[in-house]
Amino acid sequence: MNELTLGLLALVPIALAALLLVGLHWPAKKAMPVVLAATAALAILVWDMSTNRVIASVLQGLGITASVLWIVFGAIFLLNTLKHTGAIQVIRQGFTNVSPDRRIQAIVIAWCFGTFIEGASGFGTPAAIAAPLLVAIGFPAVAAVLMGMMIQSTPVSFGAVGTPIVIGVNKGLDTTAIEASLASQGWTWEQYLQLITADVAIIHAIVGTVMPLFMVMMLTRFFGANRSWKEGLEILPFALFAGLAFTIPYALTGIFLGPEFPSLIGGLVSMAIVVTAAKRGFLTPKAAWDFEDKSLWPANWLGKLEIKTDVATGNAKMSPFVAWIPYLIVALLLVCSRVFGDFKAFLAGIKVGATDILGEVGVNVAFSPLYLPGGLLIISALVALLLQGQSGQRGKVFTSAVSESTKTILSAGFVLIFTIPMVRLFINSGVNLADLPSMPMAAAQMFADAFGSAFPLISPAIGALGAFIAGSNTVSNMMFSQFQFEAATALSLSPAIIIAAQAVGAAAGNMIAIHNVVAASATVGLLGQEGATLRKTILPTIYYVLVAGSITLFAIYGLGISDPLA
Repeated sequence: MNELTLGLLALVPIALAALLLVGLHWPAKKAMPVVLAATAALAILVWDMSTNRVIASVLQGLGITASVLWIVFGAIFLLNTLKHTGAIQVIRQGFTNVSPDRRIQAIVIAWCFGTFIEGASGFGTPAAIAAPLLVAIGFPAVAAVLMGMMIQSTPVSFGAVGTPIVIGVNKGLDTTAIEASLASQGWTWEQYLQLITADVAIIHAIVGTVMPLFMVMMLTRFFGANRSWKEGLEILPFALFAGLAFTIPYALTGIFLGPEFPSLIGGLVSMAIVVTAAKRGFLTPKAAWDFEDKSLWPANWLGKLEIKTDVATGNAKMSPFVAWIPYLIVALLLVCSRVFGDFKAFLAGIKVGATDILGEVGVNVAFSPLYLPGGLLIISALVALLLQGQSGQRGKVFTSAVSESTKTILSAGFVLIFTIPMVRLFINSGVNLADLPSMPMAAAQMFADAFGSAFPLISPAIGALGAFIAGSNTVSNMMFSQFQFEAATALSLSPAIIIAAQAVGAAAGNMIAIHNVVAASATVGLLGQEGATLRKTILPTIYYVLVAGSITLFAIYGLGISDPLA
């Protein structure tokens, strides 16, 4: 079988998912079982995977599903707890005091706060936290999910304290062989990884600065009364200011400090600068923009998450500081659990899982309830219950929050038990009796052969493809970094900047990752609209990979950028 045919066959599950979700408007709960069945058929009939490995991959996917649902449950449980204590009403009023303009609120919550949470945690947590918070202050559920998905771009390469680079690139490359080549040039692997990190930070900073503007333009175009791009452009000075408030410290941190802290520091700096500017009206439009009255919203804009003051259990006299304490605790716990080794080891050490499932080497799964953001979110919710709940009402608040959160999880779980096993089957297909490359690698090779010397242009797209499949920048980097390195070497291009383009594209691909869309939608009780969300997030994803690819192409052929291994 030639590489073109194999590559096209490898794309069948992706094309089928796109057709059903985006083209035919199927809800994910109908589409993903079909896609899983098609992937299993390809794995067995074309890739000649053993039935045992197929089943092991599905079981592995179910185990990972439990981790994703745990994160979603934690985010919903925290929000529902704050709803019943009355804290959400205080937070909502606080954002109104910063600015009544919904465009500015989206930038502050999704861009500034979301990028910080991405830097601390990653793995879809920003959307799980930002989306329900936006709903809580009056955004349509579909709009909230869209904003939450769009921030899963620029900060993602350095999310979870740099995991996509520190783990994804490191584990995705043959570092032993590369170190030997570097040593002959007087370089170390640490220096080379820092070169990749700097390239990633620079490309992201250039492409990502306009993302806040892109976000508000999408907001006004799809959810404004006038369906206008222009109303989003009206905030251009403030949006670019907010973009630079994040990307400048982000890029400098990546260039000079390494991959662990760009998104964390960028998010913190942007929150301080942008909130202060918004309160003072710096660069903000004179006329505030808002949605139409909720009674005029289409039914498909609404999720099942309802934020209403519970007069029986809410605390009407709560201060803004007390209302925000749970989110501050989440941020603090996320940072401490990722930065401090002993604390991280303690939390991560409490886990259940399985290695070599059904005897299949490397098919592993682990569930760490306290280390995963879900556990930290639940801890924060319990603290909120103690600090904010009124005496005699805490039991009612707790049971209501658990009941409401569980109902949402049961709906989301049905979709994810098909989506994530499909992902693992796709990735695990590299071990087969037909001696074929894995499905992702076959698709990537096809693109490389087709583009030749223009390969730098599509390098980010390959990274995005991996993230679309896996829902993870880290996993995409692990799948494709070595392939990108070998392609660059064969074409006598700089491997460092090509791997950087891979990491940037993989970050952008999170905006269209199916299980990320499902998980974010679940936090606001919005299921069945996944295709509608994907039809919108594909726009910023295309922008991101095309511009990143163009920058990479120009850097190599226009500026003549090279490195010790070129």
